[in-house]
Amino acid sequence: MASDKVPMLAEGHRALTDEVKRLKTVERPAVIDAIEEARAHGDLSENAEYHAAKERQGHIEASIADIDDRLSRALVIDPTTLSGDKVVFGATVTLVDEDDKEIRYQLVGQQEADAKVGRISYNSPLGRALIGREVGDEVEVTTPAGDRYYEVAKIEFI
Repeated sequence: MASDKVPMLAEGHRALTDEVKRLKTVERPAVIDAIEEARAHGDLSENAEYHAAKERQGHIEASIADIDDRLSRALVIDPTTLSGDKVVFGATVTLVDEDDKEIRYQLVGQQEADAKVGRISYNSPLGRALIGREVGDEVEVTTPAGDRYYEVAKIEFI
């Protein structure tokens, strides 16, 4: 299953690329310097700076490996090249809730999701409920606060 493609928008891919570059060019050299400096202090068995730096190095290397893995499996999707009348990854969907209040969400990858700015994961309960829907369809989503009902008012690829 490790070879599954991970859908993401171009800006999410760019953010991951920038982060891995920062880790490799800034964080990694800094922690290597910290380890060298701590080694110079002598006895490593009781050297807190050395152990902290080694632990930090482990976190940095794990992060680099994780991001490199996601980038290698990335399926970059540009919503502006999509069209159709069904909700798919990358679509921006305008919903009307039970109180006739409009809400707008774009379906994005898990790492890009931020509901506060109108981006939800295609894997979230609402995201999964929206995939494949058309304008006029009603969607029911179970949330911790109870069941919510929405109507798909508009589907855009922007």
